[in-house]
Amino acid sequence: MFKFYLFPISYAFLTFPIAAVLFTLPFLIVQYRKYGYVHFYRALLLYLFLLYMMNAVYLIILPLPPSIHNAPPAVESYAQWIPFHFLEDILKETAVVADQPRTYLHLLKERAFLQVFFNVLLTVPFGVFLRYYFRTNWVKCLLFSIGLSLFFEITQVTGLYGIYDYPYRLFDVDDIMMNTAGGMIGYVAAEWLSSLLPKIESLDDKVDLAAKRVTYTRRGLAFLFDWFVMSPVLAILAVLNVPLPYAAGIVLYFIVLPYFTNGQTLGKWIVRIRLTGKSDKITLYELFVRYGLLYLFVGGLNQLYIRAGIENLPDILMVIATFAMFLFNAWFAIHVLRCVFNRNRQLFYEKKSGTRHVIK
Repeated sequence: MFKFYLFPISYAFLTFPIAAVLFTLPFLIVQYRKYGYVHFYRALLLYLFLLYMMNAVYLIILPLPPSIHNAPPAVESYAQWIPFHFLEDILKETAVVADQPRTYLHLLKERAFLQVFFNVLLTVPFGVFLRYYFRTNWVKCLLFSIGLSLFFEITQVTGLYGIYDYPYRLFDVDDIMMNTAGGMIGYVAAEWLSSLLPKIESLDDKVDLAAKRVTYTRRGLAFLFDWFVMSPVLAILAVLNVPLPYAAGIVLYFIVLPYFTNGQTLGKWIVRIRLTGKSDKITLYELFVRYGLLYLFVGGLNQLYIRAGIENLPDILMVIATFAMFLFNAWFAIHVLRCVFNRNRQLFYEKKSGTRHVIK
């Protein structure tokens, strides 16, 4: 019986790293937008909640039939609608004798009892998370627990929403009752647990966002979002035959736009940061120096190398140009890495421009 449950749990842990990677981007965006930073304890709880939900879902869908064209189950109905029918199953299978207490331990080995026990246990963490982290009241916890259980049962009875020809597990009203009971037990247990753990509502009480350093992870996300926007813009400028489309796009998006938005691009807005200079209001000169060095000098040299048609040069000049470009990019990559791993170092274009990122 226990091996039946260990199989899906092992798969949940094996695939958790993949799910965690996919979860990280929306997680970071929400944390930055809502709180202005990422708190380690809050992050730990949310990743634990993700791991729990993966285990719960895997437990209700695994193991899968060997083929999507599975045979129909040998039952008259795909649903069991009689409440507390599990009691009849336990009485049929049990070896317990009412007047012999030592036989009560047999329940721990019997399928019918263990199935009920694990259906309750399955949603206990759900109730704990709802009350402790999400701060829900008992009514919402009850409704969410019912909703989660219905999701489980519908997933099973529809054969993973039509992927399989027939259900490979049946809809059972007792499962809904036990899952809901588990959620409410978790809700009650969370009151005791809350007294032993940090209070979620107090995590940000002593945090000064103005004093917090903007991490390179956060800046990297802003960079990715900005170039996700910039790529089609540069393509459009090129199609419209705008002179020097790369330089025009850089000036418009990274210099003119941040000047009017006080240091923000779309990417920086998404992760809730902005640029500042010697004063709170960033100047055109500071923006021009910063992005002129980064995108017009570093990026411009690479653009020139790509578009200059060096393949038409004599072989020796082509080799020299390629090697020089490699050394230049290697220097820049090493410079960035040194700044990433040494907080006291500044990127050269930030030092020259006197600009820096702050949390908005």
